[in-house]
Parts: sequence; structure tokens; C-alpha cells
Amino acid sequence: MATVRQFEDLLCWKKARELTREIYKALRDCRDHGFKDQIQRASVSVMSNIAEGFERGTRAEFINYLFIAKGSCGEVRCQLYIALDNGYLNDETFKRLNSLSADCSVLIWRFIQSIKTANVAGLQYKKEKSKAQRDREEFDAYLQIHLEETKRNPDAPFDFEGWQRKRSLNI
Repeated sequence: MATVRQFEDLLCWKKARELTREIYKALRDCRDHGFKDQIQRASVSVMSNIAEGFERGTRAEFINYLFIAKGSCGEVRCQLYIALDNGYLNDETFKRLNSLSADCSVLIWRFIQSIKTANVAGLQYKKEKSKAQRDREEFDAYLQIHLEETKRNPDAPFDFEGWQRKRSLNI
């Protein structure tokens, strides 16, 4: 599984973005500005909390923000019923948006479950390698290259000075 480096790569965030875009589009002409503002804020909250939790750097905080995002999905679904009951949405648009919101909620829930079972603490707890560790890894890689060369030419000398020159030039 590839490492996710930014929240924009998360499927649940992409789905939340789609939900927000569709909510704005569907209610563009709604004259009930208080209602329109509430449902738009709830949809924005879904994607914003996913992003904020991701950027927090700890698993516990990320999970907490994902639960908040999931709660906002529920709020959006509730608001969709209000929109349907008041004639702000037709049946087809309601079903499409309700389904999109439910899909988003399921994706967030499954993501929460996968994070809970993962063996990672978060970037905030990631240990940085010391200079000695990085140097050792670099030397080991250089040594591996020499061992491969030795297989092809058993008499090849190890060029320690060449390795030191390479390091000093940062090649």
C-alpha cells in the first residue's frame, strides 16, 4: 500500500469535495439563505475536518477529526431531508445527494477502521534518522554496489577514497 503524502490523495476527501461541489450547485438558487448557509457549512465541514485531521500529525487526532467529518455527513443528510420537505430539491437530486453523502460517510468510517488497526502513530511521532545512521546507510549502499561489481570482477579493489570523494561532492 502506498503512503498517502497529502490529504488531497484520500478517497474520502475527494468524495467530500464532490459532495460539497454538488450541494453548492443544487442549492445555488435557494432563497432560504439561512438554510442554504447551514447545509453548505456542513458539507464544507466534512472535507475541512478530513484535511485538518490529516495535517495534525497524530493518529488519535486524525481519528477524532474523521469522526467529526462523519458527523457532518449526518448533518448534511438531515439537511437534505429538510430541503426535500420544503421543495428546495426534487426527488432525483435529493436521492443523488443523499447517496453521495452516505457514500462519503461509509468511506470515512472504513478509513477510521483501517487507521485504528494500522501500526502507525503519525508523523508527529516519526523518528528522524541521525547523521550517523544516514551515513551508515549511504556507506552500506556504496558497499552493495562494490559487492555487485566484485561478482563481475573478483579482483576489483574497494575504492574507499572514491566513496569519500563522492560523499564530499554530494553526488
